Amino acid sequence: MTAHPRPSTRRVVVFGMPGHLGGANTECWHTVRLWRQHGLDISLIPTWHADEHWQSRLEAIGCRILLGRPDRLDRIDGLHGSVVVSFCNSHFLRCAERLRALGCRTIWLNCMTWLFAAERLHYRHCGPFDAYVFQSHYQQAQLQPQLERFGVRPQQCHRIRGAFCWDEFPFAPLGHAADNPLVLGRISRASPDKFHVDSWAIYGRLPLPIHVRILGCDRRIERRLGRPPVWAECLAAGSEPADRFYHTLHCLVPLNGGAAENWPRCGLEAMAAGVPVVAENRWGWPEMIRHGHTGFLWNTHDELAHIVERLGRDERLRLQVAHRARHALETDLADRQTLWAAWESLFRSLGIETNATHVASKGRPEHGERGSRCRAASQSI
Repeated sequence: MTAHPRPSTRRVVVFGMPGHLGGANTECWHTVRLWRQHGLDISLIPTWHADEHWQSRLEAIGCRILLGRPDRLDRIDGLHGSVVVSFCNSHFLRCAERLRALGCRTIWLNCMTWLFAAERLHYRHCGPFDAYVFQSHYQQAQLQPQLERFGVRPQQCHRIRGAFCWDEFPFAPLGHAADNPLVLGRISRASPDKFHVDSWAIYGRLPLPIHVRILGCDRRIERRLGRPPVWAECLAAGSEPADRFYHTLHCLVPLNGGAAENWPRCGLEAMAAGVPVVAENRWGWPEMIRHGHTGFLWNTHDELAHIVERLGRDERLRLQVAHRARHALETDLADRQTLWAAWESLFRSLGIETNATHVASKGRPEHGERGSRCRAASQSI
């Protein structure tokens, strides 16, 4: 067997590219930014087309793009012996054994709260990856027991909150006058299980004038929800930039269907932009929101109605919550030093040497660069 070189002391390869829509795709971009701010050598392999927009953004912060084909991974310069990270990328599952044959160590981030069929099949035939990252206690509690049945050891499991660069969502709370409709919003990829089937009825029972804006609709969503009422506005994914969308809202009310949320990035985005979040008291939401302080959690639709009415009638409270949420985001939920320390520990466990040296100005992301979530990227599951 040919001996492949050990990894570059500071090289990490991301299998896949960031995208405009979806938690995994957006988390990829924000995480790569975090790594580059701490000087890691980052390369990305598009699977299998390099989007010009993302290639330009990545190269602007000092990343390299490695072009190749799934059947020619051995010809990709710099891949041999590297640590390879995948953010929920289905192509990675199909190529993982070839990566192992090249001497790569592998890190898998399943951003959902269940194991994919392709993932289970991979474990049955090939065994586990070298390390796993969970973004919340809830997700880890759901997935780790299942992974242990496939031979994953507890020491391979790491809990690291999803990196988030709040500068991409300027803090600008939208003011609300008591005699005007309260603008409620929700944003997600256009997946039916993300939407509560009774959304219109639940929103419609709120005891004050409202206007609802939903970003991420298509024909499947319309079939699930039915014809929108006159006070609702349904927008296709990508029809409005995410940062601009948040600045049209007074609060975010993400009514969910059957998809259990892990570490909802729409919550982080709303908190950054100055939009109070009113979310269901389960899944990953209680780990993100401190009820009554940085947002609100509800257990029943009556509680939801009471909270929204209170926000609509108490502007001072609504703005206080927005300010506290932004502060919590910067100092706790997305604290860069805390996140970097966790990643640094994981990388060192796999042989990647790191230090706290920041990259030169060429590698720093442009301040205020517009955030993500405009269209789907095909490589994400």
